[in-house]
Amino acid sequence: MQKPISGFSKWNKSQKIDWLINTYFDGSTDAKQTVEQYANADEKLQQLHDEFIENTVSNFYLPLGVAPNFLLNDKLVTVPMAIEESSVVAAASKAAKFWLERGGFKAEVLSTTKVGQVHFIYNGNYDTLQSYFQHIKPRLFEEAKPITKNMEKRGGGILDIELRDKTEQLDHYYQLHATFETLDAMGANFINSCLEQFAQTFETGFDAFNTDSSNLDIVMSILSNYVPDCIVRAEVRCPISDLKDKDIVDPQEFAERFNQAIDIAKVEPFRAVTHNKGVMNGIDAVVLATGNDFRAVEAGIHAYASRDGQYRSLTHCSIDNDTFRFWIEIPLALGTVGGLTRLHPLVKFCLEMLGQPNAKELMKIVAVAGLAQNFAAVKSLTTTGIQQGHMKMHLMNILNQFGANATEKKALVEHFKTETVSHSAVVSALENLRH
Repeated sequence: MQKPISGFSKWNKSQKIDWLINTYFDGSTDAKQTVEQYANADEKLQQLHDEFIENTVSNFYLPLGVAPNFLLNDKLVTVPMAIEESSVVAAASKAAKFWLERGGFKAEVLSTTKVGQVHFIYNGNYDTLQSYFQHIKPRLFEEAKPITKNMEKRGGGILDIELRDKTEQLDHYYQLHATFETLDAMGANFINSCLEQFAQTFETGFDAFNTDSSNLDIVMSILSNYVPDCIVRAEVRCPISDLKDKDIVDPQEFAERFNQAIDIAKVEPFRAVTHNKGVMNGIDAVVLATGNDFRAVEAGIHAYASRDGQYRSLTHCSIDNDTFRFWIEIPLALGTVGGLTRLHPLVKFCLEMLGQPNAKELMKIVAVAGLAQNFAAVKSLTTTGIQQGHMKMHLMNILNQFGANATEKKALVEHFKTETVSHSAVVSALENLRH
C-alpha cells in the first residue's frame, strides 16, 4: 500500500518522475520514456513551461489548428484553435466558408463590466451598517488608489461599489458588490487586489465607527467569473433563398427546421446542454489558443445560460419575412495582456496571427467561433446527420488506435469516401485488408 510522502514539491523533476515510475509503473522504462519524450529539447523553453504550474513532470500537448476564411465585420480572419476533438476545426472552417459567400459574420461588444465581491457576515443593526457604508465608501476608493492608478491612466478602474443585503438567502449575509473596467486585461489579479484592500479598509474603519466590531466578520474577497454585463453579440443573416448549397435542397424547409432545432434547445435542458457544448467547442478552442482561462469562461457562460432558472440554448434564430438570422449573446471576460498572453510562445504566435487584437476584438473573434461551430452542428443535424461528417474525421483516430500503417490508412481513407464510417465498420475493413 502506498504511503504518503512529504517534501515532494522540493524534489527536482528527475526525482519526481522516478518516484512516479517506481510507485505506479513498477519501474517501467516504457512509462518513463512516455513522460520524458514530451520534454522540450530547448532547456530555456522547457523551464518556461515548468514554471507555469507546480510539480511539473512533462508537457501535455494539444493540437493547434487554424480555421481560415472567417469574414468578421468585413475583415478576413484566420482563427487559431487548440483542441483534441475530431471535426471541430473542420466544422468551424466549413461554417466560415459557408458564410463567407453570404456576407460573413457581424459582431459587437455590448458591455465590458466585470464583478468582484467582499462577502461578510454582520449581526448588528442594518441601518447602522448602511450608514457606515455611506461613510466609508469614499475611503474604499481612496485607499485602493495605489492599486488602481495605472489602470485608471489607461481608462479603466473601479466603476462602483454597492452594499448588498443578502439576508433573505442566508442569515446575516451581506456583500460589497464592486464593478470594474479592466480594458485589455482579464483583470483577475487587479480585481482581487482591490477587493482585499476594500475588505481591509472596511474592517479597519468599522472599529472606529462602531464600538462593537465583533458584529462584523469578513469571510472572503474574490472576483466573480459570472459577468452578465460583459457581453458580446455575434450574428449571421441572409435571404432564405441564399441558404441553398449541396446539403440544402429546399432553403425554406431548412430555415424552418433549423429554427425549430434552436427552439427545442431553448425549452429542453437535455438538448440544450449538448447544443451548448457544441458552442463551447469553438469558444474553448480559441480561448485556450489565446492564453485565456477557459474554465472561467465555461463557468460564466453556463451560468448565463441558466439565468432565468432553466438551462437554455446560448444561440437564437429568427425567420423574419425572407430573412434568416442566427445569433449569440454571451458573457466573455478575456484578456490580451498579462498572464500567458506574453509568456507562452504559441499564445504570442496566435495573437500576432490575429493582428494583436485588444480584449474587445478578441471577444468578437471568440463569439464568432462559437456561433460558427453551433451553426455547423445544427446544419448537420437537420440535414445529413451529425455522424456523417464527424465519423469521417474520426476515422484516422480509429486507424491509429489499431496501429494502421501508412499503406493501410491510404487504402481505408479511400474506401470510406463512399462508405459509412463507424467503429465496427473500420475495424472490419482493417481486418479484411490485413487478411
